[in-house]
Amino acid sequence: MYAAQRQQRILELAREAGSVEVAALAQRLGVATETVRRDLTSLERRGSLRRVHGGAIPVERLEVEPSLATRAGRQWETKRRIAARALDYIPSGATVLLDSGSTVLALIDLLPPDRELTVLTNSVAGASALASRPGVDLYFVGGRVRGVTGAAVGEWATSALSHVVVDVAVLGTNGISAARGLTTPDQAEAYVKRAMVNSGRQVLVVADASKAGDDHLHRFADLEDVDVIVTDSGLPDDVAQELRAAGPDVVIA
Repeated sequence: MYAAQRQQRILELAREAGSVEVAALAQRLGVATETVRRDLTSLERRGSLRRVHGGAIPVERLEVEPSLATRAGRQWETKRRIAARALDYIPSGATVLLDSGSTVLALIDLLPPDRELTVLTNSVAGASALASRPGVDLYFVGGRVRGVTGAAVGEWATSALSHVVVDVAVLGTNGISAARGLTTPDQAEAYVKRAMVNSGRQVLVVADASKAGDDHLHRFADLEDVDVIVTDSGLPDDVAQELRAAGPDVVIA
């Protein structure tokens, strides 16, 4: 078993049980305890687990939903690589819908200054970053703003989205799996994300590998609704194959 596969299995076990112990993992996986400790350290750096004495706890057990600032600080360089690759799917002159995900914010940060776009977004931070950009015709999708994510949600947002069609809808996700599709902890955000998916001629999901296998309460899309997933090399090959088999192209940045 490769390190990436082993770490994915550790993360799955931690999420199933609520916590994992070093000695038990070593025995179950047939590796040395020091190998497990290195894996846990790697997963903690990725923002997936929090180390505790003798083991680790999945971060979602420590906080109901991480704030945008917390998510933006995790794996920032990885998210920038994903965002840079995702830009290949956004041609100049396109109409683009952007959600409030931290990887989407990385994409906004990397937008070439000479790329002319019509952009719709429900992200307060994203709209602020785009407002003064030359060549961007910006529409803010309004509604009640959730403080934890800075996303406009609610009936105003979903109603506005029901009346638009965009070339590319770019979304982040809290969880992604072949069995349950795309999921997020908050119902209001799920409704808005679902409306975004329905508005896009092409649906592009940007998500780092730590989101794989992580299922949250509210599903907002099936994988067959997604055209492309851009992720990173931390995604195990077998998981990538499962996702591709469900419909979307999986691109490794």
